[in-house]
Amino acid sequence: MVDVSEKAATRREAVAAAFIELSDEVLRALPQNPKGNPLEVARFAGIQAAKKTSELIPMCHQLALSFVDVRAQVVEGGVAIEATAATVAGTGVEMEAMVAASIAALTVYDMTKALDKGIRIREVVLMRKSGGKSGEYLRGN
Repeated sequence: MVDVSEKAATRREAVAAAFIELSDEVLRALPQNPKGNPLEVARFAGIQAAKKTSELIPMCHQLALSFVDVRAQVVEGGVAIEATAATVAGTGVEMEAMVAASIAALTVYDMTKALDKGIRIREVVLMRKSGGKSGEYLRGN
């Protein structure tokens, strides 16, 4: 692990996104899913995943997260996930946001795979981050 003990504890925030490509048939079936509402379950799964990031990725620091939010929205062609993580610490929360978005997307896949094996998860990306030595980052289109 990288030693971050000399770094200043500052507010850091990151936003990540993922996209799950779903057929029109699967999109129509979302509300009637026998396992429950995939979007709501994905939200909870993403939040829980952010809190477990250091257990999943070997060199990640364990962070006290001050905020995590995951949003899942039906859009043209699928479901868009946006995950936000924030902390006051000596290292950033990019991985926590990325893990939250990824696990939320995998949860939607898990809950809809019985309807279509061709579902694709794509575009897991860091959208923006703030705080820390490297400052602001905003993804260009």
